Amino acid sequence: MVEPEQRPLQEVEQCVTSIPEDHEAMCWGCGLRLVFASYSPVYKCGWCGAVTQSNQTARKPDSVCFSHWRRLRDRFFVTVLILFMLFVICGGVWAVYPIVFSVSKFCGVFHCTVTAILAAFTITSYCLASFKSAGAPTNIRWGSYPMVAKNDLENYTFCTYCNKPKPPRAHHCRSCKMCVVDMDHHCPFIGNCVGASNHHVFVIFLISVVISCAYAAGMTIYASYQIWPSVEFPDLSSSRQSMSSMKILLEIITAVAGSAFFLSARGLVLVYLAFASLSVNAGISVLLCQQLSYIYEGNTYLNHLSSQNAMHGERGLHNIVRFFGCPYPISRVLLRYSNVDKLQDNSGSKLL
Repeated sequence: MVEPEQRPLQEVEQCVTSIPEDHEAMCWGCGLRLVFASYSPVYKCGWCGAVTQSNQTARKPDSVCFSHWRRLRDRFFVTVLILFMLFVICGGVWAVYPIVFSVSKFCGVFHCTVTAILAAFTITSYCLASFKSAGAPTNIRWGSYPMVAKNDLENYTFCTYCNKPKPPRAHHCRSCKMCVVDMDHHCPFIGNCVGASNHHVFVIFLISVVISCAYAAGMTIYASYQIWPSVEFPDLSSSRQSMSSMKILLEIITAVAGSAFFLSARGLVLVYLAFASLSVNAGISVLLCQQLSYIYEGNTYLNHLSSQNAMHGERGLHNIVRFFGCPYPISRVLLRYSNVDKLQDNSGSKLL
């Protein structure tokens, strides 16, 4: 029996693929070694869920001059705002109360009561927005795999200023030198950030300022009208045909401005308070409408700037209900109204 000829085994060429070092990274959250098929500047850990940027380096702390300048800026704006509120309250009471009490004692007492309530509400909300913490992130374990459980750091990023984990929708404030949860913006007029803990107090403060300025403007205009010197208008009946409407308006404005020179100190204070209240009311009303629009969209100002085309939540009145913590009867009415609007929008889209 002839044994079959044994053929030599073919050499099998073995290819060993080496992974470049650029495709290997270390998760800052749990410390696990991550390997990627291709290079990516941003990656997410499959265990703890932390998001890491490969080119992220630690940042140097701000200079002493920069920190002092921001601190002085905030203190200056806070001082100016407090002095303005005290001037509006004290000056308004001093200038308006004699005129209101001259109408009737009931009107005077009513005016003083409303002024005291609005002043107390405005100052209280301002103090809460200024001195209450904006919302510091909670301390969470990180850096070692045994300590970090699965999905403990879901969508967390690393703050290079604080050298600590930063939760989603949190931003680092260089003025406050801390990360703020759901940070909307840093307001120098309150010397504090507007975040998750004091955002609702800040919006309440804006609402109280709008109501207070509207009331102050109405009372000062009424008091100014009562003590305004008599105005001698020129005889425009004979020259009405020869003069244009613009010239007639200028003659009236000139006559009113000329009578303003005879105003007393109380009258000048009333005129200034009227213009100041109207100006502040217009600016704060725009800021309040902007804040309410972001709350309605379930967004914040900084997130709106960072990703203008992305929605961070479902739009609707339920966001405002959740934000203010409305009582059950009010929230039930608002949510029912928002559900009716959604049904109408869905029906309209189906018809299209």
